[in-house]
Amino acid sequence: MDARTGKEQSLFDVALAIENPAARETFLDQSCNGDRQLRSRLAKLLAAHARSERFFSECVSNFSRSAGELRPAPDAVSIYPVTDEVVGTRVGRYKLLQQLGAGGCGVVYLAEQEKPVRRRVALKVIKLGMDTRNVIARFEAERQALALMDHPNIARVLDAGATESGRPYFVMELVRGVRITNYCDEHQLAATQRLDLFIQVCQAIQHAHQKGVIHRDIKPSNILVSSNDGVPVPKVIDFGIAKATVGKLADDTAFTAEGQFVGTPAYMSPEQAEMSGLDVDTRSDIYSLGVLLYELLTGRTPFDQKKLVNSSLEEMRRTLREDDPRRPSTLLTQLSHTDLTATAERRHIEPPKLIQSLKGDLDWIVMKTLEKDRRHRYETANALAMDVQRYLNDEPVFARPPSQFYRLKKLIRRNRVIYASGLAVALTLIAGLGVSTRLFFKEREARVEAEQARANEMLLRQVAEAREKITQAAVLVNHRAMVEADALLGSVPTALFSPSMEATKVFRALGEWNLLQGEWKNAANRYVVVVQVNQVDKSDRTGAATADLLLAAPLLIEVGDLAGYDHIRRTALARLNGTSNPQAAEHLIKTSLLLPADESLMRLMHPLAQIAADSLAPYNPKASGDNIRAAWCSLALALLEYRRGDFKSELDWLQKCDSYLDQPPSCVASVHILRSMAWFHLGKLEPAASELKQGKEIVDDHFRKPLAMGNDKTGWLAGWIMNLIFLHEAESVAKSSSPAPR
Repeated sequence: MDARTGKEQSLFDVALAIENPAARETFLDQSCNGDRQLRSRLAKLLAAHARSERFFSECVSNFSRSAGELRPAPDAVSIYPVTDEVVGTRVGRYKLLQQLGAGGCGVVYLAEQEKPVRRRVALKVIKLGMDTRNVIARFEAERQALALMDHPNIARVLDAGATESGRPYFVMELVRGVRITNYCDEHQLAATQRLDLFIQVCQAIQHAHQKGVIHRDIKPSNILVSSNDGVPVPKVIDFGIAKATVGKLADDTAFTAEGQFVGTPAYMSPEQAEMSGLDVDTRSDIYSLGVLLYELLTGRTPFDQKKLVNSSLEEMRRTLREDDPRRPSTLLTQLSHTDLTATAERRHIEPPKLIQSLKGDLDWIVMKTLEKDRRHRYETANALAMDVQRYLNDEPVFARPPSQFYRLKKLIRRNRVIYASGLAVALTLIAGLGVSTRLFFKEREARVEAEQARANEMLLRQVAEAREKITQAAVLVNHRAMVEADALLGSVPTALFSPSMEATKVFRALGEWNLLQGEWKNAANRYVVVVQVNQVDKSDRTGAATADLLLAAPLLIEVGDLAGYDHIRRTALARLNGTSNPQAAEHLIKTSLLLPADESLMRLMHPLAQIAADSLAPYNPKASGDNIRAAWCSLALALLEYRRGDFKSELDWLQKCDSYLDQPPSCVASVHILRSMAWFHLGKLEPAASELKQGKEIVDDHFRKPLAMGNDKTGWLAGWIMNLIFLHEAESVAKSSSPAPR
């Protein structure tokens, strides 16, 4: 298709989408720009299309009248090329029950699936006129990406295919709700409640971005809100649909004359409208989220939707590319008294207070999302959500240029009670000490407050930046860009990371990657952070947190950071010594006694040893089965007796450990090495040397192979690293036990 034909096709599709005849004529006059031949051809094409629509409609109507009571078979699909499927027929394995709505790409039905499960779904059938093969291929590719998403605020895409007549369709989770703007207005939600819903939407978009999916058509009709036990829950729908259905324009979606683009003009980013060859990335969705936030706060979009659709293509693109939107608070001040009052009532607030609430932070947040240059927007949807949360928490927002006065005002607002008390004390001192003393204390108090404000704000900013880097690193890890993720987090001080599931996952992945790369010092640093941030379960009921200790503790010893090891074992015991989980007790005993411990630490071992010993009752050493945990638990108790100096009890526990079937080789090696140390202390040098030799051969043989994290059968890498530590100590004991040369 040459450029002239392509332009004609594009203009025809755009004109066809404009239902108002006068608006359509205005669009054609502006777009043809004096080209009478082009104007004439478009008029003929539009007239021919109208006649064809009437022809097919009449055919279907006549068929219905002549058929009388005749109805399609249950499994039949209409062969007539009409826009909508017939309610009651089947599309694939789905029975159409009711039409829910129609849009630019097709019609959405309530449908019922009977096999393999019986459920109701939403089924969207795409309009005729698209390249079916290409569209289906795009649907399949998009469905694979969407299948990766699992988020409570995202409606899942379940299936995709084509009808018997070749029309593409896809099936998604049925969401019974209303568009987010209508829900907020009907329930007269305050700005803070609207922001809470908006944060959930941002989190859903962040989840999709981390899975490599860009929405490209974020707008209120694609975000439905329903009530779950009285709690509003937003659901983002049509994820990836814009990308999968690039084609014919309809309703309020838009297209260029040179190339196609999909979206809704009022919510479309400048780069999405420009189609200049610049790839549309996740920051395009950030712009659309900004438009949504603008509308939630003011009831209007930054650019009027009707004006954009009814203007020429070039004018629409110029507006999005060049015109700066008004600040939300400024827009409200320019509304009529009637419109402003109605807008304020829908937000359950008085008009002056509504305008005042938007001035400042919310204005800054919204305008940062609407930057023409995407480099100046928020980098991620999570960063936008965090800034909105900072506003709700009365903390400084990143969108606002910082100033000392602004920071101090935020600090005082968050600590009203403290500052009110301080002011009362200051007033008492002023009244009692006179003018000179009053001025002295006032100056000193102001200096301390300013310094404290600077310190607090700096810390808040550093913590927020650390959280943002965690999110960025999570995206990099998800794409296996481990070098970049490790470098990004390596420059941030450990103390700035706070407990969170996201930080735990990222640092554990980086610790494993460094470990397998042979960078054990870096791996030790990453696992230390894992232990620090993995504190969601304070009592460690599952043993997950102490499992991280199994790698962090021996790695610190192996890289020579003995002070770091002592700190981490004492911290872990202080936090988790009250655990009732046998596996956590086993982990704590082993990691705490890799090196000799003082009396204060040994006293903490008594309750842990009791829990571990009691847990062995159900296990039968003679029965084959899952006895691996029992073997490791017996080994931990043997290590405890060795540190106590009770070598005979140690040997008894090692014998019990040895009796369990199906032990991994790492556990077998530990038994040999610990038994050799006991016999060296008891003066049995020959069997001790034999046991040490066997244990050393097993360990050396394992580390000749490429490093791997391991499993229950071969032994986990944490256990093998512990064996290195035991081996070093056993060799030292052997040397000191050998008879001196004569």
